[in-house]
Amino acid sequence: MGILSRTESCFKENFVDSPRLTAEILLAHSLEMRRLDLYLQYDRPLHQNEVSDYKTLIRRRIQKEPVAYITGEKGFFESDFEVSKDVLIPRPETELLVEEALTILNHEPCDSRGKKMLELGTGSGAIVVSLAKAAPSHLYMANDISLPALEIAKKNACRIAGDRIGFFAGNWFSSLKDRPGFDLIVSNPPYIPLADIWNLAPEIRQYEPRVALNGGNDGLSCFKAILKDAHQYLVSGGILLLEMGFDQKESMENLVKLHPEYESIEFIRDLSGYNRVAKIKKSIDNNEQV
Repeated sequence: MGILSRTESCFKENFVDSPRLTAEILLAHSLEMRRLDLYLQYDRPLHQNEVSDYKTLIRRRIQKEPVAYITGEKGFFESDFEVSKDVLIPRPETELLVEEALTILNHEPCDSRGKKMLELGTGSGAIVVSLAKAAPSHLYMANDISLPALEIAKKNACRIAGDRIGFFAGNWFSSLKDRPGFDLIVSNPPYIPLADIWNLAPEIRQYEPRVALNGGNDGLSCFKAILKDAHQYLVSGGILLLEMGFDQKESMENLVKLHPEYESIEFIRDLSGYNRVAKIKKSIDNNEQV
């Protein structure tokens, strides 16, 4: 299809990343077919309305709208997730958080019912849904302050992992009236300093929800809020996993030192060698059997 080559050139002129791949993804989405079919049907003529629809998607991408928002989906950890401008687009680096959580969940369950896990700020549900699909024997809960985000997370959960996850609205722990004792709490909270948001790529700065990016003036406000209360909702020796910025290791260490309820913190590096996940352990109560 010559239209792909022309679109690729157009994207190159407008500094769009991965111009050929993007052209193929958008055309396949527009025609409701697989990318492979674009080549199996390379000589298929396009109707005028199909060309018009495709050009609309091209203009949206030139205006820096992310491909995931245009197509309405994003692949993450073996599944495709519905996304919209109400949720952060799942990132490949967040799969490290899922992998570490799975290691913890699958290590010596406390009892036959499995472990209890809570995700704070679930967004599209990519993290908790991936966990529930991969390790279905555990108990899962997740929340978000955004009701539109929760609706998307629920739809993703229903399609990918069934009804294993309990979703609720709230800001961090504010909606939990009792303290159920989670074995694991995970979160990919906003951690970008407010001033740095203006320097992000336009795809992020202009389109992704600000509430999912803004970590306050120092990028640490959400970490502070979570660390302040998480120990109250973790079992003795329970684990808190937090995705963080590559340059926030020292800040995280200093924050944890302010809370004697936690006995240790360690960091997990991503494939690029950056510290990406903080693993924080609640102190063990010697009077409580774990």
